[in-house]
Amino acid sequence: MIFDITPQDLHRLLQQQDVYLLDVREPFEHADFNIGGELIPLDDVMSNASAIPKDKPVIVYCKRGIRSQIAIQRLQDKFGFTNLINLSGGMEAWKKEII
Repeated sequence: MIFDITPQDLHRLLQQQDVYLLDVREPFEHADFNIGGELIPLDDVMSNASAIPKDKPVIVYCKRGIRSQIAIQRLQDKFGFTNLINLSGGMEAWKKEII
């Protein structure tokens, strides 16, 4: 099961709790605009799973929320992650609702 968080809820959460932000976009997208997340492109997520914490919430995001859902599903299926949360609407929603 994939849990989602809205940009507004994430914005509030970032002010209250230590979370890990995981950006699964491509490097050029991350360089263009990011919210401080660790960049691990979707194609590299599985080989870098050990770098993703299991002991705190991990917010996974991309441009629109599709690649992040794919990353979450793969990590849950293969490595048993239970702390992954998808940013609903991705960076496009963040730009519209937060900036």
